[in-house]
Amino acid sequence: MTRSVSASRVATLLGSAATHSPAYRGIADGLRLLLADGRVLPGTRLPSERDLTAALGVSRTTVGRAYELLREQGYLESRRGSGSLTRLPRTRGVEDHLLRPDDGRPDTIDLTTAASSAPPGVAAAYERAVAGLPPYLAGSGHFPTGLPVLRELLAQWYDARGLPTSPEQVVVTAGALAGVALAARAFAGTGDRVLVESPTYPNAIAALRRSGARVLGTPVDPDGWDIEALDASLRQSAPRLAYLVPDFHNPTGALMDDETRARVGAALRGSRTLTLVDESLVDVELDPVTRPRPLAAHVPDALTLGSAGKAFWGGLRIGWLRAPEHRTAALVAARLTLDLGAPVLEQLVLAELLAERQEVLGHQRSRLRERRDHLAAALARSLPGWEFRLPSGGLALWCRLPAALSTALTVAAERRGVLLAAGSSFAPEGGLERFVRLPYNRPPEQLEEAVERIAPAWHEARQHRGATGPRPPLVA
Repeated sequence: MTRSVSASRVATLLGSAATHSPAYRGIADGLRLLLADGRVLPGTRLPSERDLTAALGVSRTTVGRAYELLREQGYLESRRGSGSLTRLPRTRGVEDHLLRPDDGRPDTIDLTTAASSAPPGVAAAYERAVAGLPPYLAGSGHFPTGLPVLRELLAQWYDARGLPTSPEQVVVTAGALAGVALAARAFAGTGDRVLVESPTYPNAIAALRRSGARVLGTPVDPDGWDIEALDASLRQSAPRLAYLVPDFHNPTGALMDDETRARVGAALRGSRTLTLVDESLVDVELDPVTRPRPLAAHVPDALTLGSAGKAFWGGLRIGWLRAPEHRTAALVAARLTLDLGAPVLEQLVLAELLAERQEVLGHQRSRLRERRDHLAAALARSLPGWEFRLPSGGLALWCRLPAALSTALTVAAERRGVLLAAGSSFAPEGGLERFVRLPYNRPPEQLEEAVERIAPAWHEARQHRGATGPRPPLVA
């Protein structure tokens, strides 16, 4: 089903673009930037020339010339019976979401991965877990829903956050991405529409598509969620599943406040869309914030996804799904077609970490806060034209570039030994070429060196605007 945007909405998004001279070019440039920023998504039906003329207060000829210019540049196509649909020019090398093989260069700085090294306390948790392993060795080691001790601790954690949960509502998975794949297998069939934010976690896009789903985007940016667009997408597309990241959103770092959660919850409850809430980053809080209630408190039928990988260590491949009781049977049935349970040792490690979570998380947050601030200062010195909002949590800066050259930048940066994730990788339907994600999970000296290499790469990308090529695939 084709999404559409009203003339009044386009006029609001364009702002003063129609006052530029010549006006048609200002309108065309404004629409092109909205596409690059992800505020208007590819495949959206624009209002008719007559309707947009009235909304902008310009001549019909002006709007017609703007649309024609966009067609010539490859950003708009006209279909009989469908009107004018936004699109993006073809770009090579933006489809691969697989892990990048090690190229053997010891001086390469990989900024495609938003996952941190282990903080103090993780090694000790492994030692205690090994000591507690023998009682489990007499059995098969298969726990399709997870170890009872871990499920109990996770249920208590949800209770403490104002979301009453029984251990029977928790299904432990082999990481958050496995949880996305499990939810898709259980509740979304081939051809079903799945609504995700744009931008969003690239490997979630890939996992949902692998399940056979048709992935659609709804805009989000560092300022927050476009509730009007979300509501319109739910009404127009009638998706089977919605995948949302409300807590320190990957990649923008935005934190959905209580008022927004209530509005999002109302929109979701009013649709027949099952919600998958990704809370993988909920514990990566770097600055004091007012903690909102879990989104599932506003959407009682929602599934909630959690992960040990972002808060504790990327190598701890344990995640979990909290589900309403009437949905757990479907999850378990789907789980048995994927695997027979997550590794016992790693589940015991997470149980140990949860018992002392505040101390371990305190170390992790302090380290990440220092690295975030260091990266922000380096960017301000070397790339003052780049814009970003310092996030109160999460693992990366979402940088807005002065020009839509994200893919060209990744190519130029790779030649200088820095691997970057282009903005287009986070776009379910293309676009976001004005953005790049920069994780701050590396030591300060490596972040400093990375920015020193990225600065001349950016200069090269601006000098050779037409350069494109293979982009490093994302890691996490």
